[in-house]
Amino acid sequence: MSQGLRRFHVGDRLSEMTIYNGTVYLAGQVASDAAQDIRGQTAQVLAAIDGLLTEAGTDKAHILMCQIFIKDLADFPAMNAVWDDWLAPGDAPPRATVQANLARAEWKVEMVVTAAT
Repeated sequence: MSQGLRRFHVGDRLSEMTIYNGTVYLAGQVASDAAQDIRGQTAQVLAAIDGLLTEAGTDKAHILMCQIFIKDLADFPAMNAVWDDWLAPGDAPPRATVQANLARAEWKVEMVVTAAT
């Protein structure tokens, strides 16, 4: 039986999160302070993910998949260092990382997460 569709933080163009049938879908999360370097932006993005997952009643241990869009592959090692510190050992989800031009020039990283409740 369907657990229904619930949207959170709904705007004119997108919702920050949707939950359907026990699965949490996050919109792409970006830094709120884009003046930060890749480490700072990555930490902000991961904090936003943590906040949304908490609101959904779940956490990063339940991430099913993460898609990462990074502006400059030279920042990949620094982004990974912050990611590695954030994850608990044994909880690394499937992940894809792609170099991309993001919607705003100052954004260095964007992450899209799907998680189980």
